[in-house]
Amino acid sequence: MASELIFRGHEPHLTSDSYSPKPPKPWLTVTRPISYMLREQRLLFVFVGMAIAALIFTFSAPSNPRASIPDQSIPSGLSLPHPQPHGVVYHNGHLATGFGINSVGKIPLGLKRKGLRILVTGGAGFVGSHLVDRLMSRGDSVIVVDNLFTGRKENVMHHFGNPRFELIRHDVVEPLLLEVDQIYHLACPASPVHYKHNPTNVVGTLNMLGLAKRVGARFLLTSTSEVYGDPLQHPQVETYWGNVNPIGVRSCYDEGKRTAETLTMDYHRGASVEVRIARIFNTYGPRMCIDDGRVVSNFVAQALRKEPLTVYGDGKQTRSFQFVSDLVEGLIRLMEGEHVGPFNLGNPGEFTMLELAKVVQDTIDSSAKIEFRPNTEDDPHKRKPDITKAKEKLGWEPKVSLREGLPMMVSDFRQRIFGDHVENGGNIFSDKEENGGRISHESRENSGS
Repeated sequence: MASELIFRGHEPHLTSDSYSPKPPKPWLTVTRPISYMLREQRLLFVFVGMAIAALIFTFSAPSNPRASIPDQSIPSGLSLPHPQPHGVVYHNGHLATGFGINSVGKIPLGLKRKGLRILVTGGAGFVGSHLVDRLMSRGDSVIVVDNLFTGRKENVMHHFGNPRFELIRHDVVEPLLLEVDQIYHLACPASPVHYKHNPTNVVGTLNMLGLAKRVGARFLLTSTSEVYGDPLQHPQVETYWGNVNPIGVRSCYDEGKRTAETLTMDYHRGASVEVRIARIFNTYGPRMCIDDGRVVSNFVAQALRKEPLTVYGDGKQTRSFQFVSDLVEGLIRLMEGEHVGPFNLGNPGEFTMLELAKVVQDTIDSSAKIEFRPNTEDDPHKRKPDITKAKEKLGWEPKVSLREGLPMMVSDFRQRIFGDHVENGGNIFSDKEENGGRISHESRENSGS
């Protein structure tokens, strides 16, 4: 009988494949960093490094942040210097301190101010082209949008080829998508000769406000003293609501600008768009349209052509005239300030039309005749800005008198009418100057606007 061998060794033990970690020690997350810092005197080295860095920044920074920035020198005979707003100091075309009228920031040593990307609608026109000159001179990138209805390529041709400059031929009544930091909205025919044929205040402003909302840009509207109509208050303050004929021949411009202001404030209150509003009074200077029906350009062109100076009505209507560089200075201070506005930007010096004609005669041709014609409809009798608000909150006031600025405009007109040579192609500012400018968006008829 076969024997059966049976192995009776130890039975195998069942083992579990599961892993049981050690119990967590929550205090290690606190004790480990502390022990790391205490070993090898690491904490001591940290404090020593902080002390050295504090000493370097203390002794390298000047006690007065503006003391190291020399004042800008502006050649005489071109335009008068403007005091810069607090915290905005320009040096060699660059913003040397922080953005904002009340900021006193400092740019670290070796770093330059980063230029802004700025859209200027109507930038090939009178005021717009001078504003572009100013922005380009300080190192910003500028996009000009203009349909060239009243603007001229010649006004901005000296920037062609500059990588920081772009010109787009486009009508702002059609939407436009761009990425920008600031929008100066100047696009609008400003002369009665032009705005009666192509009023663009409302639709163009609405499109640009929509763009500002989408990209988070700050928006500046160039409104006009025409919102006061034929004022019953003299001089006009920003709180005055005006006296406007809503169905008159000028109402498309007057009421259009009033509506543009309404839209601007609605976007500010309802959509939190950063906005600024400037009410521009009569402005003159190089690059004005020669035959646009405004009184200064009419008088200058007529005197140069040996024609009678046409005065509408009795010539006792009053206007105030600011030079274009003063206006541009005010626009930039308003854009970079902290106040919404509206702000009157104009020269409070008041002239009757007969007094203006006398200044033109003294400047161009003392033998020029004056011819009286019937007055135009809805022509304001008086126009003078109260600029107290701009003085107090923007630190701005005009510097160039009519007798100082008019010869520069005459030189530009003479060149364009007769082809005489004028240096800088009518640009009244040298490359080093910061005072650029262009005219206001308010046009008036020869009767005195």
